[in-house]
Amino acid sequence: MLFDGVCNLCSSSVQWIIEHDEKAQFKFTSLQSNTGLEFRKKYNIPYNIDSVILIQNDIAYFKSTAALKIARNCNGAWKILYGFIVIPRFLRDIVYDFIARNRYKWFGKKEVCWIPDPELKKRFI
Repeated sequence: MLFDGVCNLCSSSVQWIIEHDEKAQFKFTSLQSNTGLEFRKKYNIPYNIDSVILIQNDIAYFKSTAALKIARNCNGAWKILYGFIVIPRFLRDIVYDFIARNRYKWFGKKEVCWIPDPELKKRFI
């Protein structure tokens, strides 16, 4: 999963996912990292994509589709959020884009990317 490493909402979301990912199936890297840039290149992900990116089975998913696929793989009742996948993507992405556009204003921005503690570092690539 690629995320915006300077976004407070995004970093908090990664921490939440780690907490709700009992099988430790997700690995993380920031969009700004060298690894993130390599994944963008490998999967032909345009640099103007301002979204969480989930790479699963060699397919890159963006925006609401990525978020819903992540929720589906988390433990607890969060799995039911995947039901929103039946809503046409363009409608789901309107909501996603609204939140993404305002995330720095609402949640703030870091000067540097979030660095996980040593225990969590094994979950990052």
